[in-house]
Amino acid sequence: MSPVGVQNLPVPRLSPADEIQVRGALRRNRLLATGLLALMIVIAAATHIEPSPGWLVQLVRAGAEAGIIGGLADWFAITVLFRHPFGIPIPHTAILPRNKDRIGRSLGSFVERNFLVPEVILPKLRQADLTGKIGAWLALPQTAPMVADWIITVLKRLLAAGHSARINELIQHTVGQQLRTVDLAPLLGRAIEILTTSKESDVLFEKAVEIAESWIAANRTQLDEMVEQRRPWWIPRTIDRRIAAAIVDGTLELLGRLRQRDSEVRLRFRTALASLADDLMTSAEQRDKIKRLKNLLLDDTEVKAWIASTWDGLSHRLMLELSDPQSNARAAFHSAVLAIAYSMQQDAFIRTRIDAVLERFVTQLFQWRGEIGLLIAEVVHNWDARTVSDRLELVLGSDLQYVRINGTIVGALVGCAIHLLSVATV
Repeated sequence: MSPVGVQNLPVPRLSPADEIQVRGALRRNRLLATGLLALMIVIAAATHIEPSPGWLVQLVRAGAEAGIIGGLADWFAITVLFRHPFGIPIPHTAILPRNKDRIGRSLGSFVERNFLVPEVILPKLRQADLTGKIGAWLALPQTAPMVADWIITVLKRLLAAGHSARINELIQHTVGQQLRTVDLAPLLGRAIEILTTSKESDVLFEKAVEIAESWIAANRTQLDEMVEQRRPWWIPRTIDRRIAAAIVDGTLELLGRLRQRDSEVRLRFRTALASLADDLMTSAEQRDKIKRLKNLLLDDTEVKAWIASTWDGLSHRLMLELSDPQSNARAAFHSAVLAIAYSMQQDAFIRTRIDAVLERFVTQLFQWRGEIGLLIAEVVHNWDARTVSDRLELVLGSDLQYVRINGTIVGALVGCAIHLLSVATV
């Protein structure tokens, strides 16, 4: 079974300008080699016309005849690589078309074993400094806006897809299923533990208590009215006001003690929070309670409608923000790209981390090198044999014509040398 997209792939072609240049060089060198062979034939024929050839004519004849043999032998050797000579199916000719599949398998195996190995790729990857180059590219004035616009376009498409009823239903179902599998109790316990033990927790808590005190003090009249509206008819108004005042004063006093770091109320409150956090992280009963409450909320129709409404509102606002060319969101994305580019160029820690990620990614690709070798073999297998032969001859034929030229010249020189030796030994 061929990989998807591999079948019937065309053989890679040269660019038009390069193909014109290569064809011109092939034509010139082929004419030169053929012309040199023709010259040897003419010289050999001319020397045979001489009725009484002397020593020099015989030497030239021997060289020309040997040159013809050398030129024809090399012509045959080059021709059989690409086709059958004169169309005659001589055994062991048209080597490249007949062995195309085997060559493809050998090429895939060669690439797999000699190129796609850590000893070759990883040193080159470290020398290439991809992190620095990517950072420099991101820092270009025209790159950061382009990348920011691309990110914004992707986000807009995702937001637009999220408004589809089917997509919205799929998201809700997927998120709901994931939330059902999450054990929230330990997470809540850990969050409470972090919030109550950090250095900033006291300041945050005191600020919240102060806000609550200020709100109660500012709305004391309304609280009194609420208590009065809910009192039974038989309770006198004076007593009702005293009760309301006592409730408000007691609440304010409690909040005041909670704001004091060393107060007993504050210590009991912290102890209770610590106990709650511990129960959430260790108690199976608390986990079951949180799980039941979570599932109850997830199954509630009003909660689902509220989540959908909240998502629609947020996505609509975000879509409007992303569609505005002058929005803060676009400026934020632009600044983020520039910040990332700066970190990739200047921050040694970030560079080291990104380089490590790239190396791990490339290392993971090594397990696919067998598939890459098979892909090369499959691609070559699906090329047309005749076209492959023609393209290889176009690329290699120009240089191979020098083999014919050198064979003709060397043959002529060897023929002359053999003739001289034969004359000298007579």
